[in-house]
Amino acid sequence: MANSSGKSKESVFDKALTGRDIPVLTLDNKWYRLLDEVGRENVKPLENKLNELLKAQGRTNSQIKDIKKLKKRLMGDIVSFADENSEMDRTAAEKKIAENKKLLEECNQKLDEYQEELADYPYKIDEINKQLMILTMEHCYETMQDNTDEIEQLEDWVTQVRIELKKNLIRKQEKEAKNHEIYSYMHDIFGPEVVDMFDLRYNPEEQHPMTKSELEQKNQEAE
Repeated sequence: MANSSGKSKESVFDKALTGRDIPVLTLDNKWYRLLDEVGRENVKPLENKLNELLKAQGRTNSQIKDIKKLKKRLMGDIVSFADENSEMDRTAAEKKIAENKKLLEECNQKLDEYQEELADYPYKIDEINKQLMILTMEHCYETMQDNTDEIEQLEDWVTQVRIELKKNLIRKQEKEAKNHEIYSYMHDIFGPEVVDMFDLRYNPEEQHPMTKSELEQKNQEAE
């Protein structure tokens, strides 16, 4: 059942990517922040494959630039050799021109190979990048589902704690009011000595408890 659900979800994600211009994920810092340790482990093979393709594309581009520089130098040398005037220099120059032309042919052949190779990289990179995106979407979907379950549980817990907190605050205020009432009565009879007589840990008058009417109003609000 889980597999069929996964397959269905994968097809939905695949369809969602149709016509989308997806950035190369391993070059996007935001992408890395989406994945936890488990997610990174799951995408690692595709991540490595994509990075290898990007490196290979970079190497091919560098090789094409190097060959173009070499061609430019060889053509410049041919022009220089063609300007030789003396008979002796002319013979050596013709030999050099022939060598350079041969090298130019080799450069052109190699350049064609690299250009053909380079033309394939965007397609290969796009395919692996899309696979990596689908895998990322699957992981993010599962993460969000798990988070939603936990959010709902935490919301229930927070609601319950708020109710208990409100109840306990009311109980606390009621007991402070009762202590104040007892203290006031005893204070009127025995005077300040009541603090020592009852071994009180605090002076109820300093707690500033709510009045009875305020407490009753608070209880009504809680209900």
